[in-house]
Amino acid sequence: MTVPTVALNDQTSIPQLGFGVYQVPPDQTEATVSTAFEVGYRHIDTAQMYQNEAGVGAAIASSGIARDELYVTSKLNNSFHEPDAARRAFDETLERLGLDRVDLFLIHWPLPTQYGGDYVSTWRTLTEFVADGRATSVGVSNFQPAHLDRIIAETGVAPAVNQIEVHPYFTNEAARAASIRHGVEVEAWSPIAQGKVLDDAVIGEIAAAHGKTPSQVTLRWHIERGDIVFPKSMREERMRENFDIFDFALTEDQVAAISALDQGEAGRTGPNPDTFDWIPG
Repeated sequence: MTVPTVALNDQTSIPQLGFGVYQVPPDQTEATVSTAFEVGYRHIDTAQMYQNEAGVGAAIASSGIARDELYVTSKLNNSFHEPDAARRAFDETLERLGLDRVDLFLIHWPLPTQYGGDYVSTWRTLTEFVADGRATSVGVSNFQPAHLDRIIAETGVAPAVNQIEVHPYFTNEAARAASIRHGVEVEAWSPIAQGKVLDDAVIGEIAAAHGKTPSQVTLRWHIERGDIVFPKSMREERMRENFDIFDFALTEDQVAAISALDQGEAGRTGPNPDTFDWIPG
C-alpha cells in the first residue's frame, strides 16, 4: 500500500495519512508506534505536550526503518513560546526523539491572549530550525485566519501546514480557506470528531454503499478534500482499518453530503484558538 504524498510550499512533501499519538500513554507509546510501523504507517505525529516523544523515539530506534522513509512531526509546548525557551525546548525534542532533525515542527497553539499576544516572535524562531537544518519544515497548529495573516505579513514566511480541528461536524471552512489562500496545507486533527460521527446516518449509508466502515468513509472524505490526516488508535485492528482507505473513492455528491453535516461552532470538540490560553505548569 502506497500512501499518497502532499506537496508542501517549501518544495518538500508529506504522507497524506499518518499515525497520531495524542493521549497514548508514555509507557505504551513505543509498543503502539511499533505496531503502527508494522501496519505500514511511516508518518508519526507527536507533540511536547503529549509527553510521549521518548516513546516515539524508542520505536523509531528499534524499527530498523531507514530515517528517510519516516516522517516525524512534533509541536512546541505552550509553556515555551518565548524565543530562547522555544530553542531549548526544540533541542529537548530532538534529544527525546533520538534524532538530529524532525521533518516538521509546529507551534501547537497561537495563544493570542498570552505572551503579550506575540506569537510572531515564536514563529520567527521556528524558522531558525529550518535554516540550521534541524527541521525540514515548520508550520503552525490551531491558527485562525487572522493569526495566519499576521505571521505571514510580519515575517514573509508562510507555514508549511496549519494543523486544525476538521471533521464532518466542524469543517472549519474559514481556517481551511485562509490556509489554502496562503498556500498552506491543512492537517486535520480529530478527523472523526473523537468518534462522534461514526453513528451518523448519512455517513453510515455511504459506508454501506462502499462496503466500508464509517471511519474509513470519513477518513476518505478528508483525503479527497486534500486534508492530511493522522488518526490515532491503540488497537492493531483499528490501525489496519484506518490504513485501508485507498482502494475506493467517494462520489462528488457523497463528499458534498458529508460536508453538509457541518454544525459550525457547535460542532467543535476542542477549544477555540481565539480564547484558548492554557499554559502547562
